[in-house]
Amino acid sequence: MRAHVFPDYETMSTAAADVVAQGLEENPSMVLMLPTGITPLGMCLRLVEMHRSEGLSFADATFFNLDEYLGLRPDHEASYHVYMKENLYGLIDADPAWIFVPDGAAPDPEAECERYEAAIVEAGGIDVCVLGLGRNGHIGFNEPGAPFDSLTRVVQLSESTRKVNAGDFEADRAPERAITVGMATIFGSKEVLLLASGTNKAGAVAAAVEGDVSESVPASMLKNHPNASLFLDEDAGSDLGRGVAG
Repeated sequence: MRAHVFPDYETMSTAAADVVAQGLEENPSMVLMLPTGITPLGMCLRLVEMHRSEGLSFADATFFNLDEYLGLRPDHEASYHVYMKENLYGLIDADPAWIFVPDGAAPDPEAECERYEAAIVEAGGIDVCVLGLGRNGHIGFNEPGAPFDSLTRVVQLSESTRKVNAGDFEADRAPERAITVGMATIFGSKEVLLLASGTNKAGAVAAAVEGDVSESVPASMLKNHPNASLFLDEDAGSDLGRGVAG
């Protein structure tokens, strides 16, 4: 996993968007897996801009979201369904029939996980998977300790993750569980982009890049991926040793 450090968040976001755009131009029917959160937002907004000003088309692409809170209806204002529609899917020419987000309100969550995993397999797997990096090293909602061989499943969210996300919910209480794409599913992607921004991610970046490959730091798994890149702004890369980043 090669770390690329950019001067600032905007430059990093543009570079990530360029990777996605190049993939779409080479393969218009590519399968994308995308995260939510603040870090990838700049990339999403740049892709919207490229669609509007440069004619970048998403019409033939397939989209899978990494995760969704358990218990939230798709129309809940804090759901990832709504977030992605407002910040990407509703602003480009994506085909709604080829946009997949886990159903957090499914009556049988385990069956929903199996359905979602099967949909990824049916699509031929993920061409480009974009990930954000949690402060504790999580990717998707795969918290520390997540098995590297895991598939899409229901997970318990750590208190630190819930605290970070609490502001999106009434009474500052985020859901305790979520549906997330698993570690093995992520690792099966043909290309992975891991994004991190800000000094509050610097420790997690250093642990993922310079530490041992361990389930206690989920993102460290990507060190063994044949085509994974870490895109950082200077703040997020501030704890890396010299010679690691380029």
